[in-house]
Amino acid sequence: MTVYPLHGAIRAYAWGSRTAIAELQGRPAPEGPEAELWLGAHPGDPSTVPGPDGPVKLTELIAGDPVGQLGVPVVERFGERLPYLMKVLAAGAPLSLQAHPDAAYAKAAFARQELDPGAPKNYTDPHHKPEMLVALTPFEALCGFRSPDVSAEVLGELGLPQLDPVIATLRTGDLAEAVRLLLTWPESGREDLIKQVAAAARQIPDDHPNTASYVLAVDLAGYYPGDPGVLVALLLNLVWLQPGQAIWMPAGNLHAYLGGLGVELMASSDNVLRGGLTPKRVDVDELLRVLRFEVLEDPLLHPVEIGPGVTSWKVPVPDFELYRITLTEDRPPAQLPGRGPRVILGASGDVHVGEGHGVPVEVRPGEAAYAPASAGPLTAAGVGVFFVASVPV
Repeated sequence: MTVYPLHGAIRAYAWGSRTAIAELQGRPAPEGPEAELWLGAHPGDPSTVPGPDGPVKLTELIAGDPVGQLGVPVVERFGERLPYLMKVLAAGAPLSLQAHPDAAYAKAAFARQELDPGAPKNYTDPHHKPEMLVALTPFEALCGFRSPDVSAEVLGELGLPQLDPVIATLRTGDLAEAVRLLLTWPESGREDLIKQVAAAARQIPDDHPNTASYVLAVDLAGYYPGDPGVLVALLLNLVWLQPGQAIWMPAGNLHAYLGGLGVELMASSDNVLRGGLTPKRVDVDELLRVLRFEVLEDPLLHPVEIGPGVTSWKVPVPDFELYRITLTEDRPPAQLPGRGPRVILGASGDVHVGEGHGVPVEVRPGEAAYAPASAGPLTAAGVGVFFVASVPV
């Protein structure tokens, strides 16, 4: 029942925190930002496990024995690949507004793109990318569209006549047209518009019911002057997560992470369509094809208690499931939940999760382990909190 220590790759995007991942792992802060710790077998940055001659990429380990590593049900449904990717995400600054295609659209769009060398390169693979995030620290995010009536009220309070067509459109309930109007705002007038939005937002009293939206507008305008995504952000739910709370971003959900540290679990894909708050390319037409223009009344993903100290979050996709386990001194060792290939991530304490070639494998905060399907049932012992990602097949 071999379990491997898993060493993830850190991505140093500019929006990353300079301290959060290092503090979680108990090491000195680096000189530059650390945005994401990737734990999985995504070909863009696969994790590694120890081998007899040095580190071995998880992609290579799986390729050498797909059935033993993934199990027959996973191979039959997803092919010879790990269908999910776990990340530790540390946002020190706002990320771009973005959305992801559903499975059928991603497959078809990628195929069309591959047939046309001159087509815009919007897709990196033929897979969907639904994702969830569980906060490890207080976490701020934008997730899904709120009521267009509320958004019309927020924009109307700014008192800018040039926004009247957008406000009128929102009052009809047409979110798609409102987003299109904002994202196709004439280039020549964008910088002045966002300056006026920020100036007007600063004049809103602190006791206004929607003051958080105006504070957000000022903050985003500082990061992204001249970006109409500042206004699109005001059409979305602003969410403050406490540690242990989660949000769910299915296909077509427009969202953005604004700040904090969290565990992110997603289908293993890198298909991202951006909608603003970024210097990168925004394909408005393609984004509008992918977005789901429906009001999200409750952006929180509510937990389900599976057993003593075991929490899960149910998501309607077959690619992944996530568990959080809490072990205390008065709680006996617990069998690890989940089936198939599992990635185990420590959040606090020190937990023993198995053995690899006769050597105990433990996870501490920010450390991870990988258990192939062939490892079978596993028992965790110790004191701490950890997460387990698996495949619900």
